[in-house]
Amino acid sequence: MKRTLMITTLCVISTLPAFGQGTPQKPDAMPSVDQILDKYVQALGGKAAIEKVTSNVIKGTFDLPAMGMSGPLEIYAKAPNKNATIINLAGFGVVQFGFNGTIGWSQDPQSGLREMTGTELADTKRDSDFYRDIKLKQLFPKMTLTGKDKVGDRDVYVIEATPADGKPEKMYFDTQTGLLLRLDNDRESPQGAAHVETYFEDYKETGGVKTPFTIRIVRPDISFTIKTAEVKQNVPIDDAKFNKPATQ
Repeated sequence: MKRTLMITTLCVISTLPAFGQGTPQKPDAMPSVDQILDKYVQALGGKAAIEKVTSNVIKGTFDLPAMGMSGPLEIYAKAPNKNATIINLAGFGVVQFGFNGTIGWSQDPQSGLREMTGTELADTKRDSDFYRDIKLKQLFPKMTLTGKDKVGDRDVYVIEATPADGKPEKMYFDTQTGLLLRLDNDRESPQGAAHVETYFEDYKETGGVKTPFTIRIVRPDISFTIKTAEVKQNVPIDDAKFNKPATQ
């Protein structure tokens, strides 16, 4: 479910209007990238538990304090790589976006209905993989452990992950729990490139799999928070839910 929420945060970055890192310390003894990723999967609940989930329906809230916007949020996700999100932002309107396995799209009062292309589409396709958390080495062929750092008061291992068709991302894994606490990346949108820091907090277990119930997104010009209130797993979702809406 963490992946489901993550794709929502990244797509919101592309739809919101634009507004006018610590250096890791390298210790002597470090685990391997494989060991860190294996511990992460186990911390989430294990590969078998993750693969038992084939769909998610999430309800929660979206809060954008700097713009005085907030509202209910619904996310639908289905294996292998489909997702759709609906956010009703007071003072702005309805924001929708999705990926049907081929086409990535978004619709909002500011930009209207549009299809994603180029780097934005490549990022969306990769982020939409329902089993992203257990396929990181496939999605990021080059992964390098760069050292240790801090996220809040937690020690973390920092991995630089480079996809085949995109910019490197930085993943921060808790040295004790193994959970992913932060993700840094650069994302393209109609407003231009944006550096994004995503913080994963308040992990809870749902159906044998741990997921962050609070996600904070910070970029130089704005920040917002997604809080999960309800999760339903393995529910039927019509594939039409993920298709680009017909033009009016």
